Amino acid sequence: MDIENLKDVLSKQKREIDILQLVVDVDGNIVNEVKLLRKESRNMNSRVTQLYMQLLHEIIRKRDNSLELSQLENKVLNVTTEMLKMATKYKELEVKYAALTDLVNNQSVTISLLEEQCLRIFSRQDTHGSPPLVQVVPQHIPNSQPYSPVLLGGNEIQRDPAYPRDRDVRPPPDPATSPTKSPFRVPPLALINEGPFKDCQQAKEAGHSNSGIYMIKPENSNEPMQLWCENSLDPGGWAVIQKRTDGSVNFFRNWDSYKKGFGNIDGEYWLGLENIYMLTNQDNYRLLIELEDWSNKKVYAEYSSFRLEPESEFYRLRLGTYQGNAGDSMIWHNGKQFTTLDRDRDMYSGNCAHFHKGGWWYNACAHSNLNGVWYRGGHYRSKYQDGIFWAEYRGGSYSLKAVQMMIRPID
Repeated sequence: MDIENLKDVLSKQKREIDILQLVVDVDGNIVNEVKLLRKESRNMNSRVTQLYMQLLHEIIRKRDNSLELSQLENKVLNVTTEMLKMATKYKELEVKYAALTDLVNNQSVTISLLEEQCLRIFSRQDTHGSPPLVQVVPQHIPNSQPYSPVLLGGNEIQRDPAYPRDRDVRPPPDPATSPTKSPFRVPPLALINEGPFKDCQQAKEAGHSNSGIYMIKPENSNEPMQLWCENSLDPGGWAVIQKRTDGSVNFFRNWDSYKKGFGNIDGEYWLGLENIYMLTNQDNYRLLIELEDWSNKKVYAEYSSFRLEPESEFYRLRLGTYQGNAGDSMIWHNGKQFTTLDRDRDMYSGNCAHFHKGGWWYNACAHSNLNGVWYRGGHYRSKYQDGIFWAEYRGGSYSLKAVQMMIRPID
């Protein structure tokens, strides 16, 4: 009986031991799982910390970007405000300029009327009356750059002692006493001792790339001529037919002088209508006119073709289409004959050369007067607008500082 009880006790204890073993095994697995969970928790905490730091950096970066964007927006707003202010000021200046233009033009008309009254009072009114005047101030003054860079320097000008450089105005003497023989004065060592060439372009093609005085003989001419070839302007080969720089040469001359030419070839001169006719009728030529005002600003007018008709047609002017930034003040003279004081071929009842003090292809009378009186300083006072003016640039009461007319064959 005791043995049976002992077996039961042992069996019971064994079952308890097995149960305890199972419990121990289960607890061990739980411990391992807890350890794994703790490890994963630590890893997760580390990852969360990293993500949190990244989030902080991103927040800071966005805040900086937002600040920069705000600063840029402020700058754009400030620039826009400045632009609006400048636009407003520009419009105000335009209005003021228009008002001043009207005022000056009205004053010019008033002055002309007063001068007319004075002339009537003293019985000095001209038989034909005053010629039509162009506006004193053009509506739009061009501001673009000139056709070419500053020209290369020439030789020292041999001045006419009757026209000293330091005078403000070069009033023309009586054209009846103007010389007509030996019109050109050429300084020594200025002539290129080769040629003659038919024009400056042929001289350039022959290897003469320097600007200077060349011997030129057009194909249909019996006599050679001397003229200034300008090669500093791209593409070179320009023949200078007229130049004004300092008022050292009188341009108020008679028909014979304008036909033959006069002046200093390396200074102020007029090549001569017959010489220009010979040049422009041997080939197709274009015309370039450079204008410089007293603020040293240069503009230009270029014409796609240029030629003169013979003397029997009084050297009638034929021009092509215009391009440039000076405005077209020659179109009004296109198709007109040349007029001097002693050869009146203009469309006006009087003589435009008398009023404008030069020879030109006058209409009735002038929108350009490049052979007029050289006045110092720009704006001048004269009843008949006899200065060197280009109506579309600076108006009729502004005498230009320098002018140059050049021709070259059409490419």
